[in-house]
Amino acid sequence: MAGTSSAIVAGLTAAALATVGYLGHQAAENIPAGLRAAAQPGTAQSAPRTPGQKGNAQALPARSGQGTRVVYSLDADRVWLVEGGGRIRRSFSVHPSTVDPSPGTYRVTSRSKRVTGSDGVPVEHVVCFATVDGTVIGFSAALDGSVPQLDPEIRTGGVRETRADGAAMWRFATIGRKVVVAP
Repeated sequence: MAGTSSAIVAGLTAAALATVGYLGHQAAENIPAGLRAAAQPGTAQSAPRTPGQKGNAQALPARSGQGTRVVYSLDADRVWLVEGGGRIRRSFSVHPSTVDPSPGTYRVTSRSKRVTGSDGVPVEHVVCFATVDGTVIGFSAALDGSVPQLDPEIRTGGVRETRADGAAMWRFATIGRKVVVAP
């Protein structure tokens, strides 16, 4: 009888957990965008971009972290590869996607040598570090050297680099590498 009781309890527990998971998912899908709480690690809410706001394109943004890191400035559309002592290994301009992560600190979560980008263009040296409402955000270089033709109606997360800059990012930004997104 004890075996039957424990099987019933295990079954009821599994059913309850599945129900709670389902209801949690449904609740998360129906939260109004303005009420979303702070993002989970590796996720972000979209940061508003003010057209025409560009900072000093060459200066590393203030409060952009410490240690070895990638710094991505939303305002300057620029990336810096920074070594531990604060020495800038490389800095280059990028072409943003239609979806931006919020300013903050992230980690490289995945890398792909070659894939097709969310805009249908074959890309290489893909380095992903965030997700915004289901859109994966990462750096990449188009194999044909093209820059994205942004359509604000289509959610894309690829921050495009030149192929040379993409190769440098690939060597520098390994899994777990810190990525600081600055305004």
